[in-house]
Amino acid sequence: MGVFSNVHRYREAGEAVNVNHAERFGMPARSLFTSSQVVSLHHRIEIKDADEAVVYRAETKFPSIHDKTDIFDAFDRHVAHVEKKLFSLHERHFITMADGTAFELSNELFHLVRDITNIEGLGWQLQGNILGLNFELYDAAGDIIAVISQKMFSIHDKYCMDIYQPQHEKAVVAILITLQHMIRDRQAAAASSSSSSNG
Repeated sequence: MGVFSNVHRYREAGEAVNVNHAERFGMPARSLFTSSQVVSLHHRIEIKDADEAVVYRAETKFPSIHDKTDIFDAFDRHVAHVEKKLFSLHERHFITMADGTAFELSNELFHLVRDITNIEGLGWQLQGNILGLNFELYDAAGDIIAVISQKMFSIHDKYCMDIYQPQHEKAVVAILITLQHMIRDRQAAAASSSSSSNG
């Protein structure tokens, strides 16, 4: 518990915010929690609030060359569309919000222990810690928007989002969904590379 209590910030709904996390950023305005599941030909992610009520859901249809994902709120209103760009030197995901706002994430630096991903179109920055499974999202002024933490050793890809700028909640949810796809793609590529080299 020692090292991970300092590095790792994931928690379940109802559990207290990590003490080091709270000291750095204070208490979040709102926290959301995700869990993934595969149902028939759809990959579904549910995002719940602290009371475990579903507030968003994301669905990816298979097979889907472009990894197309749509996000909806609890009232089935469309929130965002996420799509992967193919044939790019670095994998890129495009996000289009329901209000027309569009931005892009690239995982070209996601092989480092500590890396920075620019969110083109918003001027935001995602700083990641793959080892600790923590990610911090900052706005153009360098102020914290959200802290995203992944549960270790979970088969359901569980995440916790602590949101500090609730006006950006929907964009944060879309970025988290995209981040999950990016990490999953990295893991699949690493597994494929490992099996090829051992074959």
